[in-house]
Amino acid sequence: MHTASRPAIVLTAALALGLTLPQPAGAHGDNLEVVITGHRDGHVLTEVTWENDGDPVDERVAALVSAVSADGSRTVGPWKLVRGARPVDWTTAEALPAGTWTVTVAAGHPGLGHAEERLTVAAVRATPAPSASHPSAPAPSTSRGPRGAGAAAPARPAPGPQQSSPVPDTSRSPTESHTVDAQDEGTWGPWLTTIGLAVASLVGAAAGIWIRRRRGGRR
Repeated sequence: MHTASRPAIVLTAALALGLTLPQPAGAHGDNLEVVITGHRDGHVLTEVTWENDGDPVDERVAALVSAVSADGSRTVGPWKLVRGARPVDWTTAEALPAGTWTVTVAAGHPGLGHAEERLTVAAVRATPAPSASHPSAPAPSTSRGPRGAGAAAPARPAPGPQQSSPVPDTSRSPTESHTVDAQDEGTWGPWLTTIGLAVASLVGAAAGIWIRRRRGGRR
């Protein structure tokens, strides 16, 4: 006794779903062309047209989507196809998990169609939340020259007490001394002249008195 494969089960379910829907008024043929074009964030993307003329399907497409992981340990679906942006676009409301999948689409209405494709869905990387606190940056070094970065310049020793040395007295230069002597002479000169004249007058008066007395005595 053989167990039916999963694609056969999906196709049978799609046919059963198609029998429950009303048949189209104008027939384009008996078969549909189903092409799996990829996925968008895990949502399977397909294009469904009439096989004989390539026209888009105006009616509701009854199709089931199922997927098996690469190692066969996981299965998803079956999911229904829903309309996409364009008339030929059909997709799934559900999304494939991250991993590599063998995707099968089986259509049963308004015609028969089948497609199979291998799709790989990348895992979504979580964006780390920005940290509120940032480590403070080290202060830039201001040292220059042959010292290493951040090395402080050695402190200079404080100057010790200076020994006192005899300082020559330059308060009066020879020129200044000569000028002072000249000024002294200029100050005392008139006084000396006056005193000399007074002394001379006194001497002259005394001499006159003495001469007069000598003359009076002779008489």
